[in-house]
Amino acid sequence: QVQLVESGGGLVQAGGSLRLSCAASGRTFSTYALGWFRQAPGKEREFVGYISWSGGSTYYADSVKGRFTISRDNAKNTVYLQMNSLKPEDTAVYYCAKGRGLITGAKDRDYDYWGQGTQVTVSS
Repeated sequence: QVQLVESGGGLVQAGGSLRLSCAASGRTFSTYALGWFRQAPGKEREFVGYISWSGGSTYYADSVKGRFTISRDNAKNTVYLQMNSLKPEDTAVYYCAKGRGLITGAKDRDYDYWGQGTQVTVSS
């Protein structure tokens, strides 16, 4: 079992920044990749990006590439999502998820545990 708890969401103006955190407990943190997803009202959940078990590899959706950065601190069992140059269309509930292996993918099926989500609202 793995528990994931996101934090750091809130209200920010367009062009601003936020950093989300996701704290994990349970299985050894450094043995799996982690991903971030988001879901806006009335829309399907959308892949944001992922980071490999060591942090040496990351991958991002085109919609956030160059603005968002995922990092992890295996000593703190925490993964981060740094979001810069935020846009109103980034407004969503953001979820972190545990990948099924050392590396992962962009589909929901590539993940087996999910956090409860944290709300990010970007005002124009």
